[in-house]
Amino acid sequence: MKILVIGQGGREHTLVWKLAQSPLVEKIYCTPGNAGIAQIATLIPCKDDYNELADWAISKKIDLTVVGPEVPLAAGIVDDFHQRGLRAFGPDKKAARLEGSKDFAKQLMAKNDIPTAVHQTFSDADAAITYIQDIRSPVFVKADGLAAGKGVIPGRTPDEAIKAVQTILVDKAFGAAGNNVVIEEELIGEEASFTVLTDGKNCLPFVSSQDHKMSHDGDTGKNTGGMGAYSPAPVITPELHDFVMKQVVHPTINGMLEIGCPFKGVLYVGLMITDDGPKVLEYNCRFGDPEAQVLLPRLKSDLVPLLTACIDGTLDQQTDVEWHDDAAACVIMASGGYPDTYQTGKNITGLENAAELEGVNVFHAGTELKGDNIVTAGGRVLGVTALANDLKAAIEKSYHGVSAIHFDKAHWRKDIGYRALARI
Repeated sequence: MKILVIGQGGREHTLVWKLAQSPLVEKIYCTPGNAGIAQIATLIPCKDDYNELADWAISKKIDLTVVGPEVPLAAGIVDDFHQRGLRAFGPDKKAARLEGSKDFAKQLMAKNDIPTAVHQTFSDADAAITYIQDIRSPVFVKADGLAAGKGVIPGRTPDEAIKAVQTILVDKAFGAAGNNVVIEEELIGEEASFTVLTDGKNCLPFVSSQDHKMSHDGDTGKNTGGMGAYSPAPVITPELHDFVMKQVVHPTINGMLEIGCPFKGVLYVGLMITDDGPKVLEYNCRFGDPEAQVLLPRLKSDLVPLLTACIDGTLDQQTDVEWHDDAAACVIMASGGYPDTYQTGKNITGLENAAELEGVNVFHAGTELKGDNIVTAGGRVLGVTALANDLKAAIEKSYHGVSAIHFDKAHWRKDIGYRALARI
């Protein structure tokens, strides 16, 4: 098979790395890719026109396109490819609204009795501010559309919440993604990520995982795309797993089917495990990043048949999926200043030393090749991932890998997995 992967982050590097292990795969292309992906796949220039990209895929006889990020999914790339007779993995434009519109997602949850936070959606800033002043309790203010993982602002005081509304609705900090805001009660508990593959009817759950969204230790600082992850997540007990499948995953998939939006691809459910049980924080319509960096290395089975089964509606026939018993941990090395202003173009050294460590993989996110040097090219730069017999050892290995790598003003959290270690 010839495979095209779309994207340029750590998730896409991990996908390319996993797909390259399949005996079914002859060649992998990636657009636009990064310096790490270039070591495995052939990079092609970014084509913003999906019809032009489809023309290229037809000319190269691409057998399967795997879409990594949410933006092209929400824009309808899967629809465009399918209309051209190309096989593409991921939800179509209508189904991708689960991530592309938080208001759409909340409406689906309400209709199908899926547990989530109390919430209201607003397009008018004055009305939103009045609501905040009336309830006078901690909330989160969320841009309705896609905001690269940064459109969620805590409002633990009325003043903070009002400022968040003004930032999103008035100042348009996230552009059209902030034409509406969802204001929801703050949920107290521990977060976890629940990932399934689905063909629109059948679901295949992955092992559990948890990420760290805040920029600094102790879950302080600003919300980011993710500063690290680990798997398994001890907070997801077998009983909780069964509850989420029965009360969240299946009602979501069946609810989408009932409204004529069958969801095929990766359904990622962000959960808050509260004293009242799991509640849905968000849906994503693709692998999490950095959750992919700990989930895919634990997958022992070939990924390719699972992806094609989602497209073909035959996921129920994939009954022999195997997982490594090892735990996995990923530490994100970011540019200094991320998620605010940061500099790029910093030389990265020590990658070879980290790669030589047993059980360690370094997945590139924001990197590019400049001459003979690999340099930083984004906020999140590298995901240093390790497998080991237990979670404590995997986390230690990840930090050992981090210590081997250097670039100017590199920033990483020092407490990845602290909640899991406390439980253990």
